[in-house]
Amino acid sequence: MGVKTMLPSYELGFYALTVTCAVVYSGSGIFEASRDSMNRKAFRDGIKPGWHYFGRKMDAADFEWVMWFTSFRNFIVFALSGHVLFAKICSMTVPQHRAVVYMLYGVLAVLGSMGLVYLMIILSHCLVLYSVALAKQKWLCYVAGLCCLASFKVEPFSSWQSGFVTGAFDLQDVLFYGGSGFTIMRCMSFALESSERKEGIYSIFDLLKYNFYLPFFFFGPVMTFDQFHAQVSTRELRRKDDEMRNIRVHALLHVGAIIAVDIFFHFFYILTLPSDLKFVNRLSDWSLAGLAYSNLVYDWVKAAVMFGVINTIARLDHLDPPQPPKCITMLYVFAETHFDRGINDWLCKYVYDHIGENHDNIMKELMATIATFAVTTLWLGPCEIVYIWSVFNCFGLNFELWVQKFFQREPFAKLEAKMSAAMSRRIRAVFGAANFWAIVLYNILALNSLEFALLVTKRLLLTGFPVSTLSIWFITYCGVQLIKERERILAIEEEKRDKAKVE
Repeated sequence: MGVKTMLPSYELGFYALTVTCAVVYSGSGIFEASRDSMNRKAFRDGIKPGWHYFGRKMDAADFEWVMWFTSFRNFIVFALSGHVLFAKICSMTVPQHRAVVYMLYGVLAVLGSMGLVYLMIILSHCLVLYSVALAKQKWLCYVAGLCCLASFKVEPFSSWQSGFVTGAFDLQDVLFYGGSGFTIMRCMSFALESSERKEGIYSIFDLLKYNFYLPFFFFGPVMTFDQFHAQVSTRELRRKDDEMRNIRVHALLHVGAIIAVDIFFHFFYILTLPSDLKFVNRLSDWSLAGLAYSNLVYDWVKAAVMFGVINTIARLDHLDPPQPPKCITMLYVFAETHFDRGINDWLCKYVYDHIGENHDNIMKELMATIATFAVTTLWLGPCEIVYIWSVFNCFGLNFELWVQKFFQREPFAKLEAKMSAAMSRRIRAVFGAANFWAIVLYNILALNSLEFALLVTKRLLLTGFPVSTLSIWFITYCGVQLIKERERILAIEEEKRDKAKVE
């Protein structure tokens, strides 16, 4: 049935009240567990001194978040502020050469932070993939690109290359593998776009301008070469209506999100609690479910903040970067589950959509998802937990299609045609609620640990059955209905905008 199907307002109000009460109840359990465990010996490594005047310590278990606001903070502020300054001067004086200025500043920033040897390693990979692109053979671009990526993700090649970089500082490993991995993905995009170009090939200068755009270099997101080249080559730099206002609003929202996470970490130890399975096992089923869900929400917030700051810089440079990831709260289908929309766009364009085509054929979809998660596994770095995560998410993506195909057959299709659109929406939301928890359980594998994921699964599906299982399922069903209502409103607004454009 259509996405514009409407439910009674009193029913939606009941769903909203139910979800709100459940979140408050689950959150109170996590808050009490955080307060009671503040001084546990097992949590000393994850919980650091915080707000003494409130009597609260801070959850500091996330290395990335702590890194951004301690050792990496000054580097971010200095490097990106310099980029914004030079970019502004360039856009006012020589806008036709702004891509060259971005490249030169990026090369100097990489050279100053990582040294000459690292810069030579990156340039050598760029040269290899540019040489491969000259052949205009897609399969050769894939093979060469994946081999280069494997050289940074698979031992002993990874350690061999990193060994060339002399010296040591806190961020060396993070910047080395971040810049290297994103460089290969960009070079592959360049090679694949060049192989499709009918006349000639892009120059290696175009590749260097694309790769050394500093805001994207170390941490992404990946912007496909065709989009970057088209946008950065524009000579007439004009702002859309209220564009600067929107940029300022988004910047303030990111600052607000950083402050909110800092406050949250002083009262809810969602990252440290899962490290002690004996303690977590004493939590209620509701608190355990909320803890698993909170970990996914936090990881989305972290990705949204990181990419949001970078995207703000890119928008100041008159680019239209990949959007931040869709909030996990708004997801109930595997096809929309991703924490890095740039990598997701890259995979969809060059792997998933290329093999799966319209994603209607079961066998093509299976081949497309296997290939996509094989590349994703290599991108993340092959290891046991990544293998398990890839297998489960690959299965979930295919299972969605299998269930969809199954219920399109008789007599299910005939039964749905006879029922009202509202009843069809309710039944679909029941399946969506089950899918929502499959997404949560499959992804906490990578965010926490296999042991924690198994504990949550056992409590929610086995020891908690039937009371906890069915009650949490019902709460999730209410949440899915609220998501569907939001999608309905957005679909109506988009239809109105399309009509206004036509008129």
